[in-house]
Amino acid sequence: MKLVVVCGATATGKSDLAIALAQEINAEIVNADSMQIYKGMDIGTAKLSIEQRAGITHHMLDVLDVTQDSTVAWYQEHARAAISDIHARGKNAIVVGGTGLYIKAILDDLNFPDTDPVVRASLELELATVGIDALFKRLEKLDPAAAIAIDRANSRRVIRALEVIAITGKPFTANLPREASSRYPDAIQLGLVMNREDLSERIALRVDHMWEIGFVEEVDALIGAGITNGRTAQLALGYSQLIAAKNGVLSQDEAKEDTKRATRQYARRQETWFSRDERIQWISQEQPRLETALKHLEKIK
Repeated sequence: MKLVVVCGATATGKSDLAIALAQEINAEIVNADSMQIYKGMDIGTAKLSIEQRAGITHHMLDVLDVTQDSTVAWYQEHARAAISDIHARGKNAIVVGGTGLYIKAILDDLNFPDTDPVVRASLELELATVGIDALFKRLEKLDPAAAIAIDRANSRRVIRALEVIAITGKPFTANLPREASSRYPDAIQLGLVMNREDLSERIALRVDHMWEIGFVEEVDALIGAGITNGRTAQLALGYSQLIAAKNGVLSQDEAKEDTKRATRQYARRQETWFSRDERIQWISQEQPRLETALKHLEKIK
């Protein structure tokens, strides 16, 4: 049975290709977007509706409440279990998403140490006293690659990266093997890439559409459901901006424009992250995507 990964920056069309590919190769889809795992976070994450899924079974969508926090280890365990289940039923599996660390957690053996309460407490005290910017600058100095992969606003993951560095004496990303896939050696990774100008336009249109179809109301409902009580979900692009607007920090227009800006920055970080993995077969916007993807799959028949 095949394992195919469809990755790339946000708004490049990964979900559409994954659906078309799943229909061609009798596959089910495993989500690798760190925010689509949350129930109710639909519009802001561009989660496909039931109708848009075209009858293709999806896994790792809507599995956590917004008050719950996810970890890479938790995702690795459940995503791999989903793939094993799909293969056991004689079907192919397609992993699709833009969270590079989640994809790497599926494919490779990550060797993160257990948490150290003393180190963790010290870093959390620093966060409270000097702020996230100082901690993130330290991460940029100690492990530039980790700083690319981790959102500056995600204090929990910044602290975890610094904790691993403190415990192991090695960069956080030293725990991310670069050699051929250790878990699924025959996996095919397909990356979608667009030129920067076109991608920026797609991002702007997507964000405008989010506001048009009820994103503000979605966030209001999630605030009622306790999104601000969790640490992870409220940091999602767009959601954090609207929460700030709700608290009077930003206006609605500022929240929308800041979402566009932050999403463009995130797309650049995604491009940098994925460009480091030599296993990825890239498909440009000029190529017929489904046809090109199927040609790559012929290599593992």
